[in-house]
Amino acid sequence: MAVADLGLPVDVPSTALFTDQYELTMLQAALKAGTAERRSVFEVFTRRLPEGRRYGVLAGVGRVLDAVENFRFDAGVLGFLREHGIVDEETLQWLAGYRFSGDVWGYPEGEVYFPGSPLMRVEGSFAECVLLETVILSILNHDSAIAAAASRMSSAAGDRPLIEMGARRTHELSAVAAARAAYVGGFTSTSDLAAGFRYHIPTVGTSAHAFTLLHDRERDAFQAQVDSLGRGTTLLVDTYDVAEAVRTAVEIAGPELGAVRIDSGDLLLVAHRVRQQLDELGARNTKIIVTSDLDEYAIASLAAAPVDAYGVGTQLVTGSGHPTASMVYKLVARAESLDPKAPLVPVAKRSTGGKTSVGGRKWAARRLDEYGVAEAEVVGTGPVPTALADRQLLVQLVKGGEVVGREPLDVARDRHAAARAGLPMSATQLSRGEPVLPTEYVQTGSGS
Repeated sequence: MAVADLGLPVDVPSTALFTDQYELTMLQAALKAGTAERRSVFEVFTRRLPEGRRYGVLAGVGRVLDAVENFRFDAGVLGFLREHGIVDEETLQWLAGYRFSGDVWGYPEGEVYFPGSPLMRVEGSFAECVLLETVILSILNHDSAIAAAASRMSSAAGDRPLIEMGARRTHELSAVAAARAAYVGGFTSTSDLAAGFRYHIPTVGTSAHAFTLLHDRERDAFQAQVDSLGRGTTLLVDTYDVAEAVRTAVEIAGPELGAVRIDSGDLLLVAHRVRQQLDELGARNTKIIVTSDLDEYAIASLAAAPVDAYGVGTQLVTGSGHPTASMVYKLVARAESLDPKAPLVPVAKRSTGGKTSVGGRKWAARRLDEYGVAEAEVVGTGPVPTALADRQLLVQLVKGGEVVGREPLDVARDRHAAARAGLPMSATQLSRGEPVLPTEYVQTGSGS
């Protein structure tokens, strides 16, 4: 698939420059040392969840697969690298033929995770795997942060739908990724048309305060909107006086008025007053949508209010205070030699300050209690214990360089709902707490 086919422009001709320079300088040094083709295993994981969070949500897997497919060093990219002396000519020649030919395994998109979960395992030569580090982390860290915030918000919202509307609060391309991640996390629609075009997410939107202010009277604005969009439209009623606006809205649209939107004030109080007024005016089926800097805590505080839907922007696209998932991409095993049959040797960073890692090629499984509720995330090396064989979490995403794990976005969205429902009930509490599942490490073999 060409980058142009992805539906959105980017500033470089391929995803190959969505990387850090040291990936290429490591490649150059490894080529000179004769170690570049040594079989290697890299893993993506996080050492900790954001403070107070009880679970993480993996999002962006589908975007990673697109990025890997489009990781190509074409003439323009190679010219840039040559002009700026980033790497030598031998390395440029190697890059010209780059195609990832290895395997990728990982948690499927929408799955929940915990500290130490091997979220993605990238296997192949050192050279071809190391180049993917930055782009994989860039996607997964951003999208998983948004999805985790979205999950907390959708849990707080219950059965009430959530609208993603944060495009104006972040980078234009990040906004599209955020809408996708929010959909995985439980949101039902987006205001961003690029996200609708690219990922087929339902889009919604009617009018802003500017449309009301354009007209001489609020009545004229409402009339124009109803004439154009029909009685089922949503009218924004807090530009001037809310009670007067609701009265005017029902006069114009009648009891068939689709919804009113409230974007300011004491939302709990105003929602109750608007609901009472709508019912008294005969518009009992008219819904109430609230916006205005909502987060999961504000949504939870409105649980008893007569609200039908929420629109969330800034807090969602910034991860509700945690804009990254702090994932890392580490070499955990490499072959003893260049021989394709050479056994893998576990390797791990040893350092102070909480940055140690666990070596070895890992599997993961989720152990359930007698009631079918998850009780532990089990991570291990070597053979998988028989009791956990049917509870394994990693699935193959890329085989021999070919994507085999692409799936519709709705599948990931449904998977997340099921995974969250399978956690202990305390997982969805908004109060600060430790991860709801412990991570247990077991070693049943060499890890090769």
